[in-house]
Amino acid sequence: MNWTAIGAIYKFEMARTFRSIWQSVVSPVVSTSLYFVVFGAAIGSRIETVEGVDYGAFIVPGLMMLQMLMQSVTNAALGIYFPKFIGTIYELLSAPVSTKEIVIGYVGAAATKSMMIGLIILATAALFVDLQIQHPVAMLAFMVLTCFSFSLMGFIIGIWAGNFEQLNLIPMLVITPLVFLGGAFYSISMLPETWQTIALFNPVVYLVSGFRWSFFGLSDVPVGLSLAAIAVFLVICLVAINAIFRSGWKIRT
Repeated sequence: MNWTAIGAIYKFEMARTFRSIWQSVVSPVVSTSLYFVVFGAAIGSRIETVEGVDYGAFIVPGLMMLQMLMQSVTNAALGIYFPKFIGTIYELLSAPVSTKEIVIGYVGAAATKSMMIGLIILATAALFVDLQIQHPVAMLAFMVLTCFSFSLMGFIIGIWAGNFEQLNLIPMLVITPLVFLGGAFYSISMLPETWQTIALFNPVVYLVSGFRWSFFGLSDVPVGLSLAAIAVFLVICLVAINAIFRSGWKIRT
């Protein structure tokens, strides 16, 4: 394993984050604060508790998941798209660096940024509501698995995208609606029975449910099923990336 190459890619990507600190860090924090004002104050005044948990605290895992998913996909997609866009991807492919090392460098940096954002949002949320995390180790495990899985997905999107519009297509038109419909701001048990069944086909439900369980011990689906869903998604992304590099799809052309 060429750790020097991995470290070089990782440091370059992390440096890009700190060069755009306002967009990378401050913007998600501000938007999260606005969510608390809108959902926590406006809706929270009508829904005081959900399954015994204060509504303001109940939406924290959903807010964190929303930002972490978006940041994971966006950062990883931009990270690999720019080398394609400016042509430096060929220098990377011709260097003595394996596919595994390239993926670890880019995906590792994107996942690190997303986890940083998640922890900053958690600290921001603590200013608004009283939070008690029942299973901190499980919370960190869900964060790590989720950020790495969706960073892999973002890496695939960055390779697939042919322009900047396509980079934002899936995050904005697919991921954001799935999060909003995946129980980020409510429990799916509050839905009519038919819609509860439909919601179970939304993969984000399993992520949000498992993550919320780590906070409050409450979940809409079994925790083991949530972990299995993340593991399956992780394996699918790894298989897809392996196939992309083997075939050179969208990279060598």
